[in-house]
Amino acid sequence: MTRKLALLGSAFCLVVSAGAACADDLPVRKAGLWELKMVRTGSAMPDMTMQHCTDETVDKEMNNNVSPMAKQICSKQDIKKTATGYVSDSECNVAGISTTSHAEITGDFNSAYTVKTSSHAQGGAAGAAGHDTAMTLEAKWLGACKPEQKPGDIVMPGGFKMNVRDMDKLKALLPK
Repeated sequence: MTRKLALLGSAFCLVVSAGAACADDLPVRKAGLWELKMVRTGSAMPDMTMQHCTDETVDKEMNNNVSPMAKQICSKQDIKKTATGYVSDSECNVAGISTTSHAEITGDFNSAYTVKTSSHAQGGAAGAAGHDTAMTLEAKWLGACKPEQKPGDIVMPGGFKMNVRDMDKLKALLPK
């Protein structure tokens, strides 16, 4: 159960990262199947590669679902366009853990994009001294979704499948 919660938490973080890449002032990703590879440094969590079937409606729904949740847990969430892409800075608090994050988003949303995030967490399991992590999300478009997939489906390592339209179920499993 702990491993499943960790995977769900990682998926939630991935969805939030992808959701940040779908904010109103950012391009919507090309419809189809995206491979999302999450590489972390400074964390005990292993690298993860997932596939996400999406379309314009799902990307907009992700933003609409993630934005209110982010507003509840984040006191700061700024996204700005830069010469090379976008920059996002946030300050959030979940389950007694305060996290400050900086993300740089580059690439296009038709074939590939990268989100490089550095975070500092303090409190909770991070301890009083805090903990720094870095994550790179590498996304590449693979083509059309597979016939058995519907927009919103995410296939995680080990074949675990969820749909981002089921975010309420995921939120219920995360610690409060």
